[in-house]
Amino acid sequence: MEYNFLKINISEVTCTVAISAPKSLNALNSTILKELGDFLDHIDPAIRVLIITGDGEKSFVAGADISEMQNLTEPEGVAFGQLGAQVFRKIETLPIPVIAAVNGFALGGGCELALACDIRIASNRAKFGQPEVGLGIIPGFSGTYRLAKIVGMGYAKEMIYTGRAIKADEALRIGLVNAVYEPEQLMDEARALAARIVKNAPIAVRYAKECINEEYDLAADEAIAFENKMFGKCFATKDQKAGMTAFLTKTEAHFTNE
Repeated sequence: MEYNFLKINISEVTCTVAISAPKSLNALNSTILKELGDFLDHIDPAIRVLIITGDGEKSFVAGADISEMQNLTEPEGVAFGQLGAQVFRKIETLPIPVIAAVNGFALGGGCELALACDIRIASNRAKFGQPEVGLGIIPGFSGTYRLAKIVGMGYAKEMIYTGRAIKADEALRIGLVNAVYEPEQLMDEARALAARIVKNAPIAVRYAKECINEEYDLAADEAIAFENKMFGKCFATKDQKAGMTAFLTKTEAHFTNE
């Protein structure tokens, strides 16, 4: 599939995807969502970290495309919400870590896109918000679900009920982002974070992501049992032998993803 709204750059085993629709500040319409979904379905299996950002200096993703949503019927609204939710679920369940490098506005669908990623870092110019209630709707791409998980019920309800946008420093304070940088540093920091992840055993990183995602809603005993099973599976990999041998011999580990 040819992508008209995605800019893709691959450097060794790290892939950066920029949402690129400058006239609408990268707002998400159904075409962009379908392109992103297709890209996720066909991502090169050699890629070990994905970075998602927005094209340009002003916006990560300014929201969903209101001009497309304005005249939707109820069934069409359900379908549009499902499309966005399904694409973002693909991000959340992608076997590799996904970093959101939020370079500007992350409002509505943009905030929800960032929430679907594993780690969020931001420019100090970034703004986050769920302004949907001011448009007569609610967050539609799993925002009510993920925002509360990440920042807690109280902050999530305040952001969603008021529609208030918050700056990067407040997003950092409430745990919505992991770090805030100067705009010119953001992508370098995203790539440096990706490089730190890539140094580690890829199977172990995948298993760790699977554990964190799967265990979140389980009871303690079930979560611990699932972790123990995945912990045991690590010992069937060559990477485990390589990592522990390197540690004991004080040499550098070379992981083969086996």
